[in-house]
Amino acid sequence: MSDDQQEKFPNKFSNNSADHDETDKEEQLDDYVVDLGGSYVHYHRGLDGKLRSREYLAEDLIDEDVSDEDLRTGEQVRTVDLDTLTAIRDILEADKDPIRVADFNGARTEEQPSPSSSALNLHFSKSELDRYVEQRKTGLRVKSIDWINRAAQALWDCTRGDISYQTMTALRTFALEKYKSVDSHSKVLSFARAYLSHLAKTRQDTRYQSFNAYLDLPRGLKERKTITSRIVTKDDINNVLRHIKNAEQDGHLTSQKSAQYSAFVVFGAFSGQRSESTMSRLRVGQFRQAIASEKPVLQVESSQDKIKMAHYVPIHHRTIPFLQPLIEGRGDDERMFDYESLLMWIKRQKIPMSRFKGHFVLGDLRKFAEQYGDIIQWEQSNRAYVLTHGVSGVDWRFYKHPLPDSVYDVYTKYWGSVSFKT
Repeated sequence: MSDDQQEKFPNKFSNNSADHDETDKEEQLDDYVVDLGGSYVHYHRGLDGKLRSREYLAEDLIDEDVSDEDLRTGEQVRTVDLDTLTAIRDILEADKDPIRVADFNGARTEEQPSPSSSALNLHFSKSELDRYVEQRKTGLRVKSIDWINRAAQALWDCTRGDISYQTMTALRTFALEKYKSVDSHSKVLSFARAYLSHLAKTRQDTRYQSFNAYLDLPRGLKERKTITSRIVTKDDINNVLRHIKNAEQDGHLTSQKSAQYSAFVVFGAFSGQRSESTMSRLRVGQFRQAIASEKPVLQVESSQDKIKMAHYVPIHHRTIPFLQPLIEGRGDDERMFDYESLLMWIKRQKIPMSRFKGHFVLGDLRKFAEQYGDIIQWEQSNRAYVLTHGVSGVDWRFYKHPLPDSVYDVYTKYWGSVSFKT
């Protein structure tokens, strides 16, 4: 160990060396290791009277390949500077018993209790959780709000306001057993971690975050997929339109519903817009203004796009006959499409797909535009802009700004000859 290391880390793991015997006893009183849950902070007061500290991550303290000599010399131990001593002082002021350096040699055995947050119990109230939930739900979509409600209910059911090793483990087990999707696991556990961070900040108590270690997702091998198995073809779109027409002829759909559903499918397939976050929010006035132009281009507002990007969407000339009946006699502020009605009808119909085992969903319209764009070799910049997909780079943020006529001309060059059987 160098002279600098000896000065910075006196008595790091043991007090058995000859140098330690000469250490001033008064200085020893200011030499501690404090358990922060998942890591240990060694602090000591130097000869200049200043309090210094180093943080040791628990998982880095011991390595099976490290010898006793390595431990004594501090090998294989990663250290991180602390910006302040606030965390240590909070623990001391709370009368948390520190661990003396002389009693801490870095070794662990199964018989010894692990000095961690497993013995720690913290608390929160139902009203505190409710206030946090309301804060989180502000401005979110219905689907996101539903998941926050589910995660908050799971957190309360598993803890009843007690934060401990047992309750955090119970929450993790509940999430992994109840839901099959990794995304669902992440939503529940991420909410709990966020709430612990919220408590740590509002109460100025870093111990809450020590329980995050018990909410990690399990590590597993993910199946690597090079391409999606969900292939949507022109035949699939034609089949959906035919299904709508047959339902009208059989008396299962009114002519108004049939016109609504067909227009949504045709516009969605030609434009590739997101069905829920964009198409469901479009207004009649936007279409009326677009169709009145020589080169019909719909202007999507930032509030109508998932990534909050205002953009122009060319209206294919074969889409206009489907859209015009929906505009006539309606106010500009009305929603253009009856999205909820179509969504429920599609779910009940279970229209089969041609290239995979499954049923048509409204999201397949966007997939068709993406996939058929490859077939017709749709120019990438125009495609990215119209679909607002892959537009997060510097060139899009600071340089590109397509004009509506140009957007329409480039789009029509590739899509102009495409049609569906209606």
